[in-house]
Amino acid sequence: MCSSDLNDAGSFSYPFLGELMAKGLTVSQLQQLIDDGLRGPYLVDPKVSVTIVEYRRFFVNGEVKSPGGFPFEPGMTLRKAISLAGGFTDRASRSKFTVLSDTDEAGEPIQAELNTSIRPGDIITVEESFF
Repeated sequence: MCSSDLNDAGSFSYPFLGELMAKGLTVSQLQQLIDDGLRGPYLVDPKVSVTIVEYRRFFVNGEVKSPGGFPFEPGMTLRKAISLAGGFTDRASRSKFTVLSDTDEAGEPIQAELNTSIRPGDIITVEESFF
């Protein structure tokens, strides 16, 4: 059993294989990468299992009652994220939200809806309503 944390670059060190890049890979792709790396003269049929212990946090700011960072869970939507942040303030817009994803190379926030899926590391902004 080997437990490793990802560094800021999205890689980690694994015994016998050295530094492995996990960023951008699914769990099954990473599992296959490790399995292929270990397979050889010493390990004929390695059994590799990869699990995610903790996801990166996502962040909610703007017109919510308790802005801040929150633990990501699979299936997270904008509606659930706003609920975790205490819900809308009295001045919050119920229809103007943006999400900035660190995987977006342009670095531009996108307009979102309450059903929009949220990913680890996303930054959600709830805009103010003027009416």
